[in-house]
Amino acid sequence: MGEHVLQAETRDEIGKGIARRLRRAGKIPAVFYGRGRDSRAIAIDPRALERVLHTSGSGMNTLIDLTLSGDESVVLVKDLQRDPVRGAYLHADFYEVDLNQTVEVTVPIHFLGKAKGVEFGGIVDHPLREIEITCLPRAIPDSIEIDISALEIGDALHVSDLVAPAGVTITSDLEQAIANVMTPIVEEAPAEEEGVVTEEGEAAAEGGASDEKSEDESD
Repeated sequence: MGEHVLQAETRDEIGKGIARRLRRAGKIPAVFYGRGRDSRAIAIDPRALERVLHTSGSGMNTLIDLTLSGDESVVLVKDLQRDPVRGAYLHADFYEVDLNQTVEVTVPIHFLGKAKGVEFGGIVDHPLREIEITCLPRAIPDSIEIDISALEIGDALHVSDLVAPAGVTITSDLEQAIANVMTPIVEEAPAEEEGVVTEEGEAAAEGGASDEKSEDESD
């Protein structure tokens, strides 16, 4: 038995009504499939799943020992539905993996350092924060790191600049940018057009005219 264990139970009924009853009982519906086996409807404790995903450091790429009817299977979470407001887990899909066969997963890019160009007003942009890789299940990294501290304004890093750990192959487009330092856009104030009199100018002109008229009348 591995470090991350999750208990599951078989459910024979499906549908929205069953899902609501499960949630009221502190469970959520889930599906278990993979490695040529038929899809099975199961139920799990969402709090137990949350603990596993949050404590492993690998998130959705955590290898989980799923226990179902006395049998254990190593699985990955392939899909996780959440409540859009509360963020609570609503449904999960588990895919059984073969530890001796490669899998394709998505891992985050971890950017290290502060770009040099920021000191001169540059703005760092990250067009891509995750990449796709293939490797054996036990070789899945938590993330792939890259140092951006040498980047100056106008510089960029691409997927091809990433160094994958041993046994890991990057399958994302190698030409895709992952970080660049952009020049800040400074908007120039619009120039005043000739012949355009502001409200203050009109007031001053009217005031001057009134003064002249008063002087004429006093004469």
